[in-house]
Amino acid sequence: MNQFEDLLIRFEKHFNQRHFPADPSTLYDPGEYFLSLGGKRVRPVMALMGNELFDDLHPDAFALASAVELFHNFTLIHDDIMDKAPLRRGKPTVHAKYGEPTALLSGDVMLVAAYEQLNRIDGHYAKKIIQIFNRTASEVCEGQQLDMDFEKSDKVSFDAYLNMISLKTSVLLAATLQMGAVLGGAGEDNQKHLYEFGRKLGLAFQVQDDYLDAFGDPEKFGKQIGGDIIANKKTFLLLHALETVQGVQREELLRQLNSDGSDKVERVVAIFRDCGVDAWAMELKERYINQAENHLEEVAVLNNRKQPLRQLSSLLVHREK
Repeated sequence: MNQFEDLLIRFEKHFNQRHFPADPSTLYDPGEYFLSLGGKRVRPVMALMGNELFDDLHPDAFALASAVELFHNFTLIHDDIMDKAPLRRGKPTVHAKYGEPTALLSGDVMLVAAYEQLNRIDGHYAKKIIQIFNRTASEVCEGQQLDMDFEKSDKVSFDAYLNMISLKTSVLLAATLQMGAVLGGAGEDNQKHLYEFGRKLGLAFQVQDDYLDAFGDPEKFGKQIGGDIIANKKTFLLLHALETVQGVQREELLRQLNSDGSDKVERVVAIFRDCGVDAWAMELKERYINQAENHLEEVAVLNNRKQPLRQLSSLLVHREK
């Protein structure tokens, strides 16, 4: 079996080609530009790992992985428009470089390209995989809408945020593993446990992301510390703080949320530390990791076949950037 790095090399070799026609270049070149920016390629490699957990790689595994990567990039192009983000991976976003109308259309044709890849999958597996893919695509859109709704809401419960993150982030990781497992010939019970492994891993990944935004090392994190705080973004940390702080501290936290002062991040992080949000977040992350591991344990394959997924899990949730 291949480790993540080996599968990543194989996927990059397969994927790094032109995906769109030459004309009209005003429509297709922006998509090629965005794909050229790269990325971690975690999701497509997870599709390959989900397959390889149960059997040798199916000939159509790379078509599935490509579909997942194209869909993920489609969501990023549209997310950047909604977030008015000027940069992605240190380069201008598609809408910043080519304009919003072109960015919308480039995202749309990228989604079409994802379905073209799905159509290459053996018909024996295609119906089940497309069913999972379509359900997940809808859930990701639901999660994005809830995220935007929460930006306008003063009160968001922890459970509501958890549901939003599960839809926006976790279900794609989970479904990608499951679709790979379908190609590997996995039974329904094994698919369900692998799906839940991916979903819990996605939640742990998000907790780590929220934690690094507030407490990460700026040199290792690779982007502005406190970006979520500056934007008053709902995160695991902020919601727990709002449920925990009392009295003067609560008044100060609410005051900072309505402030754009130069010391906002420093003050909010200090409140987070005072009420133990940092330690709580690490405990929450470990809880999700343990739940993920429990589901992986239930997958009925030899233990050594699970080792690459355990290594990937550690890589994702203990990262510093």
